[in-house]
Amino acid sequence: MWLSDAWKEYQILDVSGGEKLEDWNGVRVVRPDPQVIWDKRLSPKLWDKADGVYSRSNRGGGQWHFMRALPERWPLSFTPLDLTFHIKPTGFKHMGLFPEQAVNWQWMADLIKKANRPVRVLNLFAYTGGATLAAARAGARVTHVDSSKGVVGWAKENLALSGMADKPVRFLADDAIKFVEREQRRGNFYEGIIMDPPSYGRGPGGEIFKLEKELYHLIEKCASLLSDAPLFFLINSYTTGLAPSVLSNLLFLTVTKKRGGRVSADEIGLPTAHKGLILPCGSSGRWQTF
Repeated sequence: MWLSDAWKEYQILDVSGGEKLEDWNGVRVVRPDPQVIWDKRLSPKLWDKADGVYSRSNRGGGQWHFMRALPERWPLSFTPLDLTFHIKPTGFKHMGLFPEQAVNWQWMADLIKKANRPVRVLNLFAYTGGATLAAARAGARVTHVDSSKGVVGWAKENLALSGMADKPVRFLADDAIKFVEREQRRGNFYEGIIMDPPSYGRGPGGEIFKLEKELYHLIEKCASLLSDAPLFFLINSYTTGLAPSVLSNLLFLTVTKKRGGRVSADEIGLPTAHKGLILPCGSSGRWQTF
């Protein structure tokens, strides 16, 4: 498992009964997590000190319950890469960042720095820009694509908050598949490609995306956008039942067979405050040339 264990301002304090208790730079929240199928609380007193709890509804969705007034948003820094993000609870239980992805940010940033040459990166389903900021900090020119105008604006704010407003980052609110198809026609190429697709979603024009149906063909299309001197390809998946070996096979068939290089895939996870207890957080597949 690849662990995101370099956080200073984020921590999982405990996990039990389908929930996780997290500390986001001094703000403690409880959120649902389907991977937590045990009922043992190792720090029971801490749960009573949560500032907010997200409760799911039997009719779908859910809502936040706050025990104290929280700021509208607050900063959270990832010091190893000198990145800072705005954090805030959203209506879909998310906080505006997926901390487990930090291990991929570090891997990608290291490749970009070691390349010692211009690197263009395409970040699809880019959300609030964790990977975009990491690539930009490492020196890449980044194209950031997400279907939501709101989160694209949030990503721009994160870039500025990290002191990188002047970095060469192009932000686009667009359907990922249609954007890739246009890039094919335009003949644009990238040295690095990042994909963080949802299990299910809709584009800005109501386009429906279902991961199992679209992923292989989308990777094929994206592979055609790799330049003659490619560096890496990263796929993330939170879809239950989609094993790391599936991502490895997809990258082997679409990229390695044509470009060589090597593929690795594994679960990604976050350590908790209790040594030896790790929360699994999906899977990642990585292709790289060296």
